[in-house]
Amino acid sequence: MDCVFCAIAAGEVAAHRVFEDATAVAFLDARPLFPGHVLVVPRLHAETLTDLPAAEVGPLFGRVRRITGAVERAMGAAGSFVAANNRVSQSVPHFHVHVVPRDRKDGLRGFFWPRTRYASDEEAAAVAARVRAALEE
Repeated sequence: MDCVFCAIAAGEVAAHRVFEDATAVAFLDARPLFPGHVLVVPRLHAETLTDLPAAEVGPLFGRVRRITGAVERAMGAAGSFVAANNRVSQSVPHFHVHVVPRDRKDGLRGFFWPRTRYASDEEAAAVAARVRAALEE
C-alpha cells in the first residue's frame, strides 16, 4: 500500500514532527490554515475513524488532547479547531485529526478556508520546535 502518512510514521518521508510514540505521530500540515496547524495520525493504518479499532480510539484522542493544548500554548492562540474528515474531503486515506490554532476574527468562516504554505523550511522548523517545546510543559 502506498500511504504517505504511513511513510511519514515510518520515517520514510520527511515531515516536521512535533510528537511521536507507539500510538501516534503528529506533524505540521504541509498546507496549514495557520502556522501551528498539526495533523495527528495513528501509527496503525486505518482509512477512517470507524476503521480504527475501538481499543485505539481512546489512546489516539488522548494524544490529540495533549497536542491541542500544546498547539494553543505554542502559538499563543485563544482556542483551536479540532476536526477530522471521513472520506469526503479526506485528502489522504489514513485517518487523521487536524489541530488548528484559532483566534477571534482570524478570517476563517465556514468550511471554505484558504490554505497557505510556510514561507521556508526554516519557518516550518521553527513552528514545529515551538509545538515540541510546548508538549514538554
